[in-house]
Amino acid sequence: MNTQKQAEENEALAVEPVGRLLFRLAIPTVVAQLVNLLYNIIDRIYVGHIPEVGTEALAGLGVTFPIVMLVAAASSLAGMGGASRAAISMGKGEHDKAEKYLGNAALLLVLFSIVLTVVFLITRDPILMVFGASEATLPYASSYLGIYLLGTVFVQIALGLNMFITNQGFAKTSMATVCIGAVLNIILDPLFIFVFGMEVRGAALATIISQAVSAVWVLKFLTGKRTVLRLKLSCMRPDRRIIGSTLLLGISPFIMQSTESLIQLIFNTGMQTYGNDMYVAVMSILFSVMQVVWMPMQGFAQGAQPIISYNYGAQNIARVKKCFRLLFVICLGFSLFIIALVEVFPGMFIGMFTDETELIQLGIPALRVFMLGMCLMGAQSACQQTFLALGESMISMFLALLRKVILLMPLALLLPVITGWGVWGLLIAEPVSDVIAVSTTVTMFAIRSRKILAE
Repeated sequence: MNTQKQAEENEALAVEPVGRLLFRLAIPTVVAQLVNLLYNIIDRIYVGHIPEVGTEALAGLGVTFPIVMLVAAASSLAGMGGASRAAISMGKGEHDKAEKYLGNAALLLVLFSIVLTVVFLITRDPILMVFGASEATLPYASSYLGIYLLGTVFVQIALGLNMFITNQGFAKTSMATVCIGAVLNIILDPLFIFVFGMEVRGAALATIISQAVSAVWVLKFLTGKRTVLRLKLSCMRPDRRIIGSTLLLGISPFIMQSTESLIQLIFNTGMQTYGNDMYVAVMSILFSVMQVVWMPMQGFAQGAQPIISYNYGAQNIARVKKCFRLLFVICLGFSLFIIALVEVFPGMFIGMFTDETELIQLGIPALRVFMLGMCLMGAQSACQQTFLALGESMISMFLALLRKVILLMPLALLLPVITGWGVWGLLIAEPVSDVIAVSTTVTMFAIRSRKILAE
């Protein structure tokens, strides 16, 4: 155990000025999220510009999003849940217990990989048809997903275990995990797609190779000398209490991401029902732009998480409050600023993914409506991630369910029918659910946080 490094990191979390500490930990995490954003959307950018078949290929990729999101969500179930518990244990001085959280999370990630790969490979084409594929877009969706699923284990390890690097205070190393894979993906994508003529299959192959390299990087660090918590075979022995505690806290971020998968399913099928493949392609672009807004906020909130978790475990409540207030202001300010850009320059965002005039003209008003409520989502991100950092799994889970399951899903299904507006009813459902969810989350946090911190 690197006791000197552990003592240094613990001391920094406990006494370093909160503002400086927050930016030191959060900025690399935000950079990592921005690079990860490129990781997630670079395939769509290149695929959307494939000559002659770009729109159909982009729509096909959009149909695979729910499954890709579900694979990523599984990594957060073990990764974010285990990493938060490990950070709290470190704050209490329980180093051995923290390492058990790391080992059991790694075991869960491998098991998730096996199950997800087998299930989706067997049911691939039928599920894609249910998710909104047409006869024209199914070949592209099936080709991409068939290769992507072979790299599920790399995705799980790279995303899930990287959270343990972040929550130990190694934000720059965590950022490097994402940057290595993203840069490699950016290089390999045009090579495989255009030079080798592999089209969507090339995009998928570039992605899994990049994720494999990131996974190796994570494993090397967590078994090396610099890490405070070390990944050991002895700690991977299943422990019912550790696994139960991990899953209980991880269920909230899992629901947040997995319900995103269901939302994309509803929107893709709705766009196919009330529109056509062109609208499905538009939806692919809208979800990509939403990630531009959401992921940096999540990155900053994740950077704050080890500070809040550690000091909550150490009962240093004043630092917890100070960190949250700063996090809230930064996240809300960012969401207001970036949505103002989207509303004023929508064509710039749409144009990143396509150069087809018809698709751009269709996407501009759709983007303005769809993204309007996101201007307040900085408040949602700050409050919900702080609940998670404080170990309030049930509240965090409810808030995750509220926005997507309780509000957006019913609205997306009902508004097109009740109003008769078709695709525009679908699009309006998003800002309506965003505003209600933010109002509820902020109110709950204002009430509940006082009791939690007073106790």
